[in-house]
Amino acid sequence: MKQENLILRDHLAIDRTLLANERTLLAYLRSGVALLVAGLTIINFATHTWFLVLGIGCLPAGIVVSIVGSARYARINKTIKNLYNLNYKDTKTKENTAL
Repeated sequence: MKQENLILRDHLAIDRTLLANERTLLAYLRSGVALLVAGLTIINFATHTWFLVLGIGCLPAGIVVSIVGSARYARINKTIKNLYNLNYKDTKTKENTAL
């Protein structure tokens, strides 16, 4: 998308996308923490072996979910910022050449 076509609606869409990406990160982190807490709780109250195995399985799952969510957030945030900065640099270049 060329900068000359970017209007207020487009800038607001970029802002909404950034906020949606942050909400997604928070959802990943919330799920990761929930898995960790569930795993610890299950381990604490485990009376059967399979229950203990389930609790132990929740711990690495919570860590993996948190890491995947953080990596996904960083990758998408970098892409969005690069696109926004690319359009911003194009505008500044056009303004300087117009003067």
